[in-house]
Amino acid sequence: MIRAAVMADAPQLAALMTQLGYPTQAKEMRARLRSVFSDNGFRTFVATDHEQIVGMAGTSEHASYEHNDRTGRIVAMVVSDNARRKGVGRQLMRAVEKSFRRRGVRRIVLDARLERVKAHQFYEALGYRKTGWRFAKLLE
Repeated sequence: MIRAAVMADAPQLAALMTQLGYPTQAKEMRARLRSVFSDNGFRTFVATDHEQIVGMAGTSEHASYEHNDRTGRIVAMVVSDNARRKGVGRQLMRAVEKSFRRRGVRRIVLDARLERVKAHQFYEALGYRKTGWRFAKLLE
């Protein structure tokens, strides 16, 4: 089942972020969710199996310098290790795309770390294509 995330999901979402490679404590996830939930441009979807969260997709939408219409961004996407290759990711992506369509968003972008080759293949199988490189820098 796919549903909107709620604050009580923070501990399970923290565990998913940790699996994704971003060590996160429940307290940190609650603070992040407070921030995300307060911004109407964000949506957070969770996939559940018998009350356990097995996947999460976080999205945002924003105006664009490059295009006349709004752009949707998949900010975070993760399926738990034990739920992969069972259709959870596809269900989350369908929910994300449906949500964007309802709000009139037609362009979706996302980032995937270079070493996540299986994720790249997953997104390409869903019709997404590589369009460039992302560069990052931490400011001190």
